[in-house]
Amino acid sequence: MEFTSDAPIYVQIAEQIRAQILTGDLASGDQIMSTTQYATTYRINPATANKAFGQLVQEGLIEKRRGLGMFVTEQAADLLRDEGRRAYREQVLAPALERGRALGLTPEQIRDLALSILEES
Repeated sequence: MEFTSDAPIYVQIAEQIRAQILTGDLASGDQIMSTTQYATTYRINPATANKAFGQLVQEGLIEKRRGLGMFVTEQAADLLRDEGRRAYREQVLAPALERGRALGLTPEQIRDLALSILEES
């Protein structure tokens, strides 16, 4: 992993782990690298990795098992998909529907346009 974004490194680590969970590269019950392993592998401060893990624990995506390490929770993928759907609705669909209404499109016309796009892909 290269940290090239302007986002803080702990945010980039958390995003990478979220992406791995969504793609299935990390499945429910899989163990993830420890903060020490992250720090050594990516040459970062262990506190940075710990901050990323803390965020993921707070979100319910990973859990610490005393004496064993950090593991992906059973509900992690579902939580991420639910959040993705919510964000998609708020950030993509709602503005698109608002724009369609501003153009004078009826709900039926908007639905038909959406269906035609889905059929093309």
